[in-house]
Amino acid sequence: MHTADIVCLVLYLVVITGVGIWAARLVRNTGDFFMPRRFGKAMMITHAFGTGTHSDQAVSVAAKTFSNGLSGIWYQWLWLFATPFYWVIAPLMRRFRAITTGDVFEARYDRSVAGLFAVMGMAVLSLNIGVMLLGSGTVIEAGTDIPAPLAITVMTVLFVAYGVAGGLSAAIVTDFIQGILTVVFSFLLLPFVLQAVGGMEGLHETITKREMFSLVAPGEIGLFYIVMIAVNGLVSIVVQPHTMGNCAAGRTEMDGRVGFLCGNFVKRICTMAWCLTGLAAVSYLAGRDVDPDRVYGIMAKDFLPQVLPGLLGVFLAALLASVMSSCDSFMIASAGLFTENIYKPLVPGRPDRHYLRVGRLASLAVVAGGVGAAFVLPDVREGLKWFWKISAMMGVAFWLGLFWRRTTVAGAWAATLTAVAVLLGTSFLPQAVLARLQGTAPAERLWLVHETAKGLEIYLPWQMVFYLSAGMLAGIIVSLLTKRVAESKLEAFYALTRTPVAPGETVERPCTLPEGVAVPARRRLLPWRDSEILVPTVTSVIGFFAAWVIVGALIAVFYVITQ
Repeated sequence: MHTADIVCLVLYLVVITGVGIWAARLVRNTGDFFMPRRFGKAMMITHAFGTGTHSDQAVSVAAKTFSNGLSGIWYQWLWLFATPFYWVIAPLMRRFRAITTGDVFEARYDRSVAGLFAVMGMAVLSLNIGVMLLGSGTVIEAGTDIPAPLAITVMTVLFVAYGVAGGLSAAIVTDFIQGILTVVFSFLLLPFVLQAVGGMEGLHETITKREMFSLVAPGEIGLFYIVMIAVNGLVSIVVQPHTMGNCAAGRTEMDGRVGFLCGNFVKRICTMAWCLTGLAAVSYLAGRDVDPDRVYGIMAKDFLPQVLPGLLGVFLAALLASVMSSCDSFMIASAGLFTENIYKPLVPGRPDRHYLRVGRLASLAVVAGGVGAAFVLPDVREGLKWFWKISAMMGVAFWLGLFWRRTTVAGAWAATLTAVAVLLGTSFLPQAVLARLQGTAPAERLWLVHETAKGLEIYLPWQMVFYLSAGMLAGIIVSLLTKRVAESKLEAFYALTRTPVAPGETVERPCTLPEGVAVPARRRLLPWRDSEILVPTVTSVIGFFAAWVIVGALIAVFYVITQ
């Protein structure tokens, strides 16, 4: 590394840590720490983008593109078809008036389901932190020869320092800076790499396998794969614990809507750059034996120092920004789940400062789990797949409880535990059993069993079909056979979903309406007795369809560029 690189990197680390600790002055109670509701559209856009975008995603997309071609973009575009729904999800999460998503489960079901979600949510976020640290450590090691364990340790110390001090307020403030740097990280390499390989024309000349230029490629990432990971993404997005902060930390419902939708569309654009960088690497690194996870870092090391001293330092600073902006939010979301939905019910009546201290200690425990995962996971892509799957486990209980009044506490437990059991059962089948299933498949198109470098496994989209369907079926059957949730509890819950947030409103307890607020009438879209699918507002409909237009435009633009 050049002296200029080191200066850029150190300057970033000092500034971002200082800003985060400065933001700690905003924290006066647990509400400020876990769920401040004071931010406008610009801050919410960068918060949603910064929280949802991190370097391991660039690593995985570039790696999969390097191996499979342009269809590797679906390793992050799996959320593309779920994105229009963010326009509808964001105001709903704000209307819950919750601190954590666990509060929502307690309001709809009971404390036991909230505790279950807290345990599952903390596991999901620890795993995600581990994947992010592993991905960024891999890039840094490939790009600078700094050992990945050392890079992981330094990143962890820094984001823990300001995150524990300032909570979600510090995360959102630093995300404003780090979100801009993440865009820099995504596009900094691309022009130099494309120029070196002769642009898209050069790639078409040097890459002879035409399937490398297909968005829906034969093999692993086909149409069925894309559809199922999109469905799984929509089921899981509402129960990823940090989603509550992405939607509900804004002053108004519209702040959350604009932030959540626009921030994630910026990420979809950045994903194009990661994919094109991975494709260019196929030509540039032709003939070299390269670990796909190291492609992004190798390209940075080969190109940036030759362009300008200090540019590699800017790249590394932006990379750190992308991972730290996510890890801090995940850490705070996990601490909120433990404090609000596990510790506080067990140890009630303590002063607020006591719970604030517990939340800060819980942050450290969650991060420790994430660091452990970073050293255990075999590679970034495998860790990412496990994150996709585990994060959907309580999604069935959420959506059933939101749209169907008949869903019971036992039904929520049954849906979750059945989904977990099917996931584990299909993940660890003996190779002999998988070989027999592969041999008895009636047609190759079903592709129930998939062959990988590690051996045979159930094809990921079929695995998603199995655990989502089993969870849904178990939730419905058990709900029909068990006692209904009290009508008064249901009325209080669904009143939250129908009642818009008033400007400047304050809520004393999570998932309660302010005194004297008027609850709008229940206008259902479907006439069934227990249906709670409501008639959407004009704003919801217009924004939803406008988002689909953007989705179509992104796919069209990327297709035109690459073909």
